Amino acid sequence: MISFDDALALVKVAALPLGPETVALGDAHGRILAAPCIAQITSPAGDVSAMDGYALRDQDLSLSTPFEVVGTAFPGTPFEGTVRLLECVRVFTGALIPGGADRVVVQEEVQRDGSLATMLHPSTARRHIRQAGLDFAAGDALLPAGRRLDPQAIVAAAGADLDELEVWRRPRISILGTGDELLPPGSARLRRFAIPESISYGVAALAETWGAQIIGRHRISDDIATITHAAGEAARSADLVIMTGGASVGERDFSKQAFIGLGAEILFPRVLMKPGKPVWFGRLGTTLVLGLPGNPSSAMVTARLFLTTLLAGLTGREPSHALQWRRARLASPLPSTGVRETFLRAYADPDGIVKVDNQDSGMQLELANATLLVRQTPNSPALAAGEMVDVIDF
Repeated sequence: MISFDDALALVKVAALPLGPETVALGDAHGRILAAPCIAQITSPAGDVSAMDGYALRDQDLSLSTPFEVVGTAFPGTPFEGTVRLLECVRVFTGALIPGGADRVVVQEEVQRDGSLATMLHPSTARRHIRQAGLDFAAGDALLPAGRRLDPQAIVAAAGADLDELEVWRRPRISILGTGDELLPPGSARLRRFAIPESISYGVAALAETWGAQIIGRHRISDDIATITHAAGEAARSADLVIMTGGASVGERDFSKQAFIGLGAEILFPRVLMKPGKPVWFGRLGTTLVLGLPGNPSSAMVTARLFLTTLLAGLTGREPSHALQWRRARLASPLPSTGVRETFLRAYADPDGIVKVDNQDSGMQLELANATLLVRQTPNSPALAAGEMVDVIDF
């Protein structure tokens, strides 16, 4: 077996971006930029009003006399003339400031009577004008390569007049679930001793959250020939194949054997960790293969640790981005650990971190109750309430 840190290091080495592609702005949400986002225009293009009000010459405010309203400026429809002595122009937020004007008095501080406007003790603290290029200038790099395109970044890219963006390609993932006892959810109740297959749904949801594209999800029987055929078919079209189950040392655990028979290189066969010791990782040609345990909690813990690290790198991020450990205080004690790196399912309450009661690898309700993973190093002593531990969001 290999240590957790050594296994994680091998995953990081393999987690290289898959190559860039150009996508429409409307399809870019959640993607990772492969090239900087360069502004195609200046924003704002000219000096514009930051408020609804009246544009005038600042020096005229001291004259304490009504102004003549000589026109109106709307966003996209500017006033074409020039503001002169004791003249003003009705302006709306985003409208270009007319020539000659250098202040906007907000409409709440103006009394309008036909074509005359009286300034009622206007505030002089701000001129309410956004200077040309205040946001950015044409040619500026607004978003760096590697930035995830969240909603805020999408706004910036659109404001830069970009309708397409260069992003890293999404990994294509095929999930193969083994287990003769498993049936699709909704049908297990119809066969005695059948179990609803749950892991592939959770793994697929996690993979999509981290930027992957699920191109196949198949349940296959515990038969070496069947698994080998399915593995070969999946590897031909996927960047990453995820095997769930069949990873231990039972008589029908054929996952690694099937891939080895196809010529796969196994980068690590098991990991000295709890839960998830049967997790394995390999490569078949250019296709990566991650084998997860067949118990739901073990599968989701190892997927959170290894799959998210892999996907972070494949989608163009730094692989270490996936595991941002932070220190947190225990609300209840933890027992000592054995020789394996241990990851406890836990949650936070007002007093600190609490592990879920049942850490059995097959528990699914307790899995749903867990929002954190607590990391304990091998041979960790028992920890008392109030001591600090490393945690990540689960």
